[in-house]
Amino acid sequence: MKKFTFVLSLCLLWGVASAQNYRTAAGLRIGRGGFGISAQQKIMERSTLEGIVSVDADEFTGTLLLEKHFPLIGKGFNYYLGGGAHVGTLNNFGTYYGGDAIVGAEMKLPLFPILLSLDLKPAVHINHEDWFNFGGGFTIRYILLKEKKERKKFLGIFGGDNDKNKKKSGKDKEKTGIFNW
Repeated sequence: MKKFTFVLSLCLLWGVASAQNYRTAAGLRIGRGGFGISAQQKIMERSTLEGIVSVDADEFTGTLLLEKHFPLIGKGFNYYLGGGAHVGTLNNFGTYYGGDAIVGAEMKLPLFPILLSLDLKPAVHINHEDWFNFGGGFTIRYILLKEKKERKKFLGIFGGDNDKNKKKSGKDKEKTGIFNW
């Protein structure tokens, strides 16, 4: 049992340290009293837009959240904070809307393009039988689009770059070289 725990811990740490970034992910969300689908799209370096469509016994809700991600251990395990708004329909009350906040943690699985997240999502409702909901959920998402990695140029390591040297004039070109003193 100790060997299994050690190997599992090693795999998780390896995966967290070498996890790839993602641009787009989508999957299933299970929350208090309902379920739905979730899609995340990276819009800036550490920010995502998340759309959640959820269904409950007597209501249907669509939510849009802006989330800011902060790494905990490498790029594969992070926490996030954010906020947004929702609109939905309730069988006995009609259409309602309101504001949401979210705080959660997200982890990319080491060997698979899967994200697991757990969050708390309190919401304030207008025109709803309950004016406040302290919700949360567990989401499993599949990475649809991975982050593109920039390739480093070989000459950039030594301080020279072919593109920069080609753009300079003839005099400057003679002075800019790796071995010029």
